[in-house]
Amino acid sequence: MSVSVVSHRPAAGGVAHGSTDTQSTDADLIFFSSVSGYTARFIDKLVVHTGRAVARIPLYASDPQLRATRPYILVLPTYGGGNGQGAVPKQVIKFLNHPGNRALIRGVVAGGNTNFGEAYGLAGDIVAAKCGVPCLYRFELFGTADDVEAVATGMEQFWTRQ
Repeated sequence: MSVSVVSHRPAAGGVAHGSTDTQSTDADLIFFSSVSGYTARFIDKLVVHTGRAVARIPLYASDPQLRATRPYILVLPTYGGGNGQGAVPKQVIKFLNHPGNRALIRGVVAGGNTNFGEAYGLAGDIVAAKCGVPCLYRFELFGTADDVEAVATGMEQFWTRQ
């Protein structure tokens, strides 16, 4: 089985180019990471551990927009510094505002900072509630080896039950 990875580096596969302003992906793990790269670092470790294909929601509005073609789990960071305002990145909101992307989401994994207190991983709770899917896991910053193992195991169990 060949594995395709699409992340913050040039695509090695897994994404079929549609028009010049959209890309389609059959990855069952889609993520967003800001310029800080914390979520991308977590995803890199997860890909090494699992070999799963992943796709990244574009950082910039000028980048081709991503379109999911199969059910997926969304991994995203929490923004806002703990006050709850703007917890879900605008790029994720734009991605989920596309009806096809919204229809295919099956679960959420949220990154955050425990210094945010009650707002730790809040973006995951918000997306899960709005999309009617479970928030499957929370990890701090770029995640530990235990977080990677827990998410990898949890994803296998989750997709087996679907």
